[in-house]
Amino acid sequence: MPRKLEIRIGAAGDALDRFEAAWNRVQEGRAMRPLHVLSFANLPLLLRTLSPARWALLRDLSAKPASIYELAKRLGRDYKNVHTDVTQLAAIGLIERQADGRVAVPWELLQAQFRL
Repeated sequence: MPRKLEIRIGAAGDALDRFEAAWNRVQEGRAMRPLHVLSFANLPLLLRTLSPARWALLRDLSAKPASIYELAKRLGRDYKNVHTDVTQLAAIGLIERQADGRVAVPWELLQAQFRL
């Protein structure tokens, strides 16, 4: 099964609802399934966080992990800007830092869900 991250737009209370549903499953003796969700409060925040430049960075890293320097070179971008983007994407779990200093995308699938 591919490692999947669900990207959603919703209120902070949605996380509490997911926790409650998981708690109830455990109490009922049903199996837990891993659920990885990244929620944004609104669409403008999601679009600022996943800008076109950051999306290109994620796509590049999904093919092959790299150092920040190598990534900046591959993308033809300034090292400082790539470093900033990597730091922010790592902070929200879209990128992982590896022991050897390279960064990688741990997800095989990003699935977006937007409720009106």
